[in-house]
Amino acid sequence: MKGSKAMKGNVGLWIDHREAIVVGIDKSGRESIHHIKSNVERRTRLAGGSRTNTLYGPQGVVSEQKRDQRHLRHLDVYYESVVDVLKDATSFRIFGPGEAKRELKKKIESNKSLAGRLSGIESVDKMTERQIVAKVKEYYRPGRSG
Repeated sequence: MKGSKAMKGNVGLWIDHREAIVVGIDKSGRESIHHIKSNVERRTRLAGGSRTNTLYGPQGVVSEQKRDQRHLRHLDVYYESVVDVLKDATSFRIFGPGEAKRELKKKIESNKSLAGRLSGIESVDKMTERQIVAKVKEYYRPGRSG
């Protein structure tokens, strides 16, 4: 995740909790593609719970809270690495399934230098890299209306 190169020009970003695919379009229309893996472990809920030695004691609540906090910290580091790639973008648009795009949008809105360059977010399903590139090129096509 660290050491990601900042994208310049217009950028489209497909994101979910596992990966971000960043597509930059330069002034000549050439694209560059950058993958950012989150390395975030999947959140799993265990059936039942672990009992303490104390009768009617807590049933694994502390470990579940720690797991949730660790998950949120990992996501925060992931979103920071994505924001780092966007810092030199002229304009960028976020799309993808699930909540990751909205969570990233909140992170971006808290960064005053980036907030004004976000052109919007859109819900889309899983896409191939080619579909993502085509979507970004279409969005930033010269003369596009809308």
